[in-house]
Amino acid sequence: MSHRILTLGLLLASSHAFAAPPLLSPKNLAALLEQPQVRVIDIRDARSFAANHIVNAVNAPYAQWRGPASNPGELPPQEQLVALVQQLGLTPDTHAVVVSTGKDATDFGASARVYWTLKSLGLTELSIVNGGMQAWEAAKLPQTQAVTVIAPSSYAPTFDTRWLATREQVVQHVQQRDALLLDSRPAAFFQGNTQAPAAKAAGTLPGARNFDFNQWFNPGSSAFNQATAAQVTSRIQLPSAASDAGQVQPTVAFCNTGHWAATEWFAISEIAGQPNTRLYAGSMVDWTQAPQPLPLENAPSRGEQLRRMFLKSLDGLFKKS
Repeated sequence: MSHRILTLGLLLASSHAFAAPPLLSPKNLAALLEQPQVRVIDIRDARSFAANHIVNAVNAPYAQWRGPASNPGELPPQEQLVALVQQLGLTPDTHAVVVSTGKDATDFGASARVYWTLKSLGLTELSIVNGGMQAWEAAKLPQTQAVTVIAPSSYAPTFDTRWLATREQVVQHVQQRDALLLDSRPAAFFQGNTQAPAAKAAGTLPGARNFDFNQWFNPGSSAFNQATAAQVTSRIQLPSAASDAGQVQPTVAFCNTGHWAATEWFAISEIAGQPNTRLYAGSMVDWTQAPQPLPLENAPSRGEQLRRMFLKSLDGLFKKS
């Protein structure tokens, strides 16, 4: 795919691929709040929400969209997601707008992960508030402590797996080398120098390329930078359609628990409009927790692994004492 086509895709993504723009500025959202189909979903913790929030917003803390502490990237049970969607009064006609704290670039991943989940549950009108509540406050837009009562919906979606990569699928991609695997983590994780607490080993997927999620943001900013998105995307060299089948090879974004990688998925799928872009929701925690060990690249030596385990156990003892 040429740089020119990618750039054009970025410019037209909002107007053609999506009825609702994937990103809204606070002022853009403020102009939409009177529309009855707009539902602002505030994914901050309940205490922060109660202190102040956007008028008519509803609270659904990020933890409700995630898996257990042993594997946070794991999808919650289908019935839990359906209950959450119904509790929020969502239907296929809702324009759901996700807002998080806006604390930093990592926080953006929370909004992107919820956006990805809602898209997979059948919602097509979706947006993220760029910069989150910090940007809303900086724009001096109104907030309230009033609680909005929402009538539950009866919408009972099934999870659409078009944007999901399972462990079994990723194993096949690794074996067949037929997908672009993007490790969204900072280099220290990719290089095996550190690992997530719930991961059983350090390293990355065989054949993966490192593309730090922070590249989508200006240094120190929590707002996704659309102005440089075309330039950033061109460096990834996304797959183009195969000449014989006309199908685009998958692009699979992963990280530790499908949080940072949700930003990568959002940027490539929703902003750049790249087809067949998937999120490995469980990511490296899921990969390293497989019943049978799966291959890794950049894994530390056995001696280094034992040293890290020893230091981790010492750290645990000191915390208990």
